[in-house]
Amino acid sequence: MQAVVDARVNLEAALNEAIQNQQFELYYQAQVSDRDGIVGVEALVRWFDPKRGMVSPAEFIPLAEETGLILPIGSWVLETACQQLAAWADQPAMAHLSIAVNVSARQFRENNFVSQTLATLERTRANPQRLKLELTESVLIADAEDVIVKMNALKAIGIGFAIDDFGTGYSSLSYIKRLPLDRLKIDQSFVRNILMDANDAAISRAVIAMATSMGLGVMAEGVETEAQRDFLASLGCHTYQGYLFSKPLPIQEFEAFATRF
Repeated sequence: MQAVVDARVNLEAALNEAIQNQQFELYYQAQVSDRDGIVGVEALVRWFDPKRGMVSPAEFIPLAEETGLILPIGSWVLETACQQLAAWADQPAMAHLSIAVNVSARQFRENNFVSQTLATLERTRANPQRLKLELTESVLIADAEDVIVKMNALKAIGIGFAIDDFGTGYSSLSYIKRLPLDRLKIDQSFVRNILMDANDAAISRAVIAMATSMGLGVMAEGVETEAQRDFLASLGCHTYQGYLFSKPLPIQEFEAFATRF
């Protein structure tokens, strides 16, 4: 037990140091449409610790959420993504791409989240119509009216919204229909065994049908094989993200990949 406590304390200290010394980097994973090719990316934070090497997000993100360090990390991610959008605006081959940024429940619930986001867009001169915010269902279960007000304020300037990992949480469908959403993302846990597990296939089919009936886009995460993609396409999902197309890449590698795709 003491070893576990010590490891947590050491990781928190290292995470604080990482924030101070800017040890983070954004990687970009392609989002691909059957019709239009690469239409955007998801920005994924990576931490390179001088002593530990690359630290898995699965290891440090939960700690960051618990300690509140997710707030400065999330702010840095949003700022960096917006800077990248502004840079791509001057590159004809990249200017059409959107960037999706994950926003934690704790970050979204901050009273000044909307004003901070607007200030970031103004400071970086990024096009808000190219920015997509991905929220998990956990964001939606507390203070529904506040969530709706914030989303509408950001939607008004062109920011898009997606529900990430849809179907893994507990959100009410009657609540979701009130949200200014653009897209639902089918969680990779359903996609992984979609060809072998009838329940995963049924859930994916239901999400796609619901998104279509509500006028929303739908994207499948964790697509790794052509067979998975073809099956999803047969259900009516035509936008994907996963290793079939590309793993998350640092910016230079992503740009090189995108120009070849």
